[in-house]
Amino acid sequence: MDKTFSCKLRLSDNSFSITTLNLCHVFLHNDERFPWIVMVPSVPNINEIHQLSSEKQHELAEEISKVSLALQIYSRADKIEMSTFIDTTPQLRIHLIARNKQDQFWPHPVTERENRKPYLEIEKDTVIRDLQEMLLRF
Repeated sequence: MDKTFSCKLRLSDNSFSITTLNLCHVFLHNDERFPWIVMVPSVPNINEIHQLSSEKQHELAEEISKVSLALQIYSRADKIEMSTFIDTTPQLRIHLIARNKQDQFWPHPVTERENRKPYLEIEKDTVIRDLQEMLLRF
């Protein structure tokens, strides 16, 4: 983990910190419709995976695998949708979204959908705690 890196993304209004891994900060996206995790590598000035060193790319792949497995088991998802976005935030972010065949947008990407439904405080705290415990298993 780069100790000088500061996660200065505009995540505060729509995401909550879950944990910090060796490479990535891990956040819960504030949308109760889908268990949705945002991973932010702690390497400054990176907005594409290929800009990471080979070692960091390997570490990122391992962390994505660990987090997506925990998310899939936790949510009983049929599929984990993985995406990066094009926007004004100049930092690589990987979105992992738990999808089920019964969700309202299946099989279309949820990243294009509006109208997120924020978590209630108690639900948010429970999901974060459960995901933290799940990640400790791997």
